[in-house]
Amino acid sequence: MKKSTIAPSLMCADFTNIKQELSTMQQCGIEFLHIDIMDGVFVPNITLSSAVVKQFRKITSIPYDYHLMITNPEQKADMIDVKDGDLVSVHYESTPHVLKAVQVYKAKGAKVGIALNPATPINVLEYLLSEIDFVLIMTVNPGFSGQTMVPNALEKIADTRKFLDKRGYKNMPIEVDGNVSFDNAPKMRKSGADIFVAGTSSVYSKDADLEQNIINFRKLIK
Repeated sequence: MKKSTIAPSLMCADFTNIKQELSTMQQCGIEFLHIDIMDGVFVPNITLSSAVVKQFRKITSIPYDYHLMITNPEQKADMIDVKDGDLVSVHYESTPHVLKAVQVYKAKGAKVGIALNPATPINVLEYLLSEIDFVLIMTVNPGFSGQTMVPNALEKIADTRKFLDKRGYKNMPIEVDGNVSFDNAPKMRKSGADIFVAGTSSVYSKDADLEQNIINFRKLIK
């Protein structure tokens, strides 16, 4: 099993205290900062702009994990502040030119993955595997935090792991996003997840501070 990594979702952060939160994440060894870019079209919500999150690079060296929930992402690459070592997830459903979108962001130095909505079958990855670096499985319908994990999410994670392994991609990570809670994360890990987008039901839980939540969460996904 590959090393597990945590990508806290900045959509859930306290922006009145963002400098301290980013410092805490850096001290705790957080591997990625998950950044949802939404356009109000692909999903019914609008969140952080690239212009805003670009400012965070001044106070942290943690790489970004961009989740592009936007239509035609291949046309908007110049608007996204991508650096070498960042992750970028492109939704299969967001464009008829998904391969082009993958290639555009790889050319900017990112590791690029395909994100799949809950009802999108995993076999759409068949002719993309040689071009991508990871797969993002949505375990809720995209757009809003605080949702309940959809039925069959764990089964889909496990099926994706089998799908990748069977085709010779045993080292390709699976990222999970949506209700990645203290309860669900260990089950997701057992099913084959490697990168965990953590939000209000885990690292941002009000039951403890950010540092303790990260420590507790990491123990659960070893």
